[in-house]
Amino acid sequence: MIKRETNVDEILKEIREIISQMVPKEAKITEVEFEGPELVIYVKNPEAVMQDGDLIKNLAKVLKKRISVRPDPDVLLPPEKAEELIKQIVPPEAEITNISFDPSVGEVIIEAKKPGLVIGKNGETLREITQKVYWAPKVVRTPPLQSQTIYSIRGILQSESKDRRKFLRQVGRNIYRKPELKSEWIRITGLGGFREVGRSALLLQTNESFVLVDFGVNVAALNDPKKGFPHFDAPEFTYVLKEGLLDAIIITHAHLDHSGLLPYLFRYNLFDGPIYTTPPTRDLMVLLQKDFIEIQQSNGADPLYRMKDIKEVVKHTITLDYGEVRDISPDLRLTLHNAGHILGSSIVHLHVGNGLHNIAVTGDFKFLPTRLFEPANARFPRLETLIMESTYGGSRDYQMPREEAEKRLIEVILQTIKRKGKVLIPAMAVGRAQEIMLVLEEYARVGGLEVPIYLDGMIWEATAIHTAYPEYLSKSLRDQIFHEGYNPFLNEIFKPVANANERKDIIESEEPAIIIASSGMLVGGPSVEYFKNLASDPRNSIIFVSYQAEGTLGRQVQRGLREIPMIGEGGKTEVVQVNMEIHTIDGFSGHADRRELMSYIAKVKPRPERVITVHGEPQKCLDLASSIHKKFGISTRAPNNLDAIRLK
Repeated sequence: MIKRETNVDEILKEIREIISQMVPKEAKITEVEFEGPELVIYVKNPEAVMQDGDLIKNLAKVLKKRISVRPDPDVLLPPEKAEELIKQIVPPEAEITNISFDPSVGEVIIEAKKPGLVIGKNGETLREITQKVYWAPKVVRTPPLQSQTIYSIRGILQSESKDRRKFLRQVGRNIYRKPELKSEWIRITGLGGFREVGRSALLLQTNESFVLVDFGVNVAALNDPKKGFPHFDAPEFTYVLKEGLLDAIIITHAHLDHSGLLPYLFRYNLFDGPIYTTPPTRDLMVLLQKDFIEIQQSNGADPLYRMKDIKEVVKHTITLDYGEVRDISPDLRLTLHNAGHILGSSIVHLHVGNGLHNIAVTGDFKFLPTRLFEPANARFPRLETLIMESTYGGSRDYQMPREEAEKRLIEVILQTIKRKGKVLIPAMAVGRAQEIMLVLEEYARVGGLEVPIYLDGMIWEATAIHTAYPEYLSKSLRDQIFHEGYNPFLNEIFKPVANANERKDIIESEEPAIIIASSGMLVGGPSVEYFKNLASDPRNSIIFVSYQAEGTLGRQVQRGLREIPMIGEGGKTEVVQVNMEIHTIDGFSGHADRRELMSYIAKVKPRPERVITVHGEPQKCLDLASSIHKKFGISTRAPNNLDAIRLK
């Protein structure tokens, strides 16, 4: 952990004096400490604080800090007793399905089918829970699909609560240390994902702070760490890791090319600080990282990291919802905004210094509404530098309109079914799979699609995580689930594939079927197994609905390669004859196409002074940068990996 804790005790002493004057004595303050990006006040009588509705707001205004009031751990009822009391207080009609505790923040999570009855009229039931058990109640709606990932994460946070509290205090002391220098300059270095797709990693430096935005792995280039990993050999990054100076890592979204190498840092003790992201991103990246090492093991490779390293990622993650503003170092303030790409995906906004500079990093984003999400946010309080993706930044990268893509998808499926074939849709388990599910579910309900839709790989678990975070879904989908009382993900047409035997039965069956399987680029996972066994039959079809990176099997198939050497049973290489129909329908991408990228620049407020194009093949980054400069007169750059750019 970072050792820069200059003058924190002096700062806390001043803060405690102010708090003791403003908080009523009946509250019985026992401790005031920085924990992560918050100032936490521990009291023996939280009710005395809650009686004054404006007290916390006034404290935050005076101290210019995010304030949390928590009961002193000594007054918390033991979890077993607290659970018993909660069940007595809450009416049975609420249908509580789970109660779990997070001692690191003094919170009890109450899962119920009817959360309104847990809250009670004007919050009366919640207040009674707080008064009698002292734990701070957090009420969530019972998700229609149970996610093992979410429950295991809650278990980690509960069992590691003492270590986590200690960690949060170290983080807080680092954030609120007195700056050694006034912020005067900012620079960024591309460690990965500059003029390429994969291994995204950006190092931001100021006089005072070092922060990483994303830390991904290029799954298609794992055999060559020089291409698969971010640049550990960049001098500034080597120095930061060696000296333990990295203040934080911010993750834009869960896909492995943005989050896949995080546990590696913990395996080799290269980082021990905070990771900031949204709650769904934390859950999804744990799911994807776990699947990643399982695929490596099944392929006979030594995994890059272990389950205990993924557990460390959970312990070190601090989640923020969209729009929450948090200090993450003495001169950096972070806000996450909707990116419209996948569940919980974020545009990272960083306010540097006291108004020195403002940066937005889009990560992967979508600037049109989809069935799953609202379009990416384009309004910021201030903005001088925009760092944006260029996956589809080429002059001809126009995607098929969504309505046309949906129509084309159904056409290909119906043609394949008519000739008694099977349709394989390799899809990223997170994002594309759920988007395709919604299209097929509607057609099944309205148009009468009667063949089974098999979901293989992580798709069912990823879908369960989607149902746990309805507030991150599009308004129309939320309305359908809550106001109309219909959840499309629960349609019986979807059939999860439980094991290899079921997969074999589907492959050998003569009946037509639709198979949605991960991974989306045919790089490991069950989609490869299906492809290997279905490719030779001309009755079958494969439909690509997402980007196929260079070096992947998906890109080879997409280009029309008809004979592909693959590892068969017993480790022997066999040539797979590709006779199945190959279709690419690019209208389902979670990335903005050329039209959307240019539209984003036209509509982003305020207009940035500088745009830096990243996350695209070299020509696409250059083409987009050139076009933005010509059309909008904005200064642009398309840097290479290892280029260091001074922003201020």
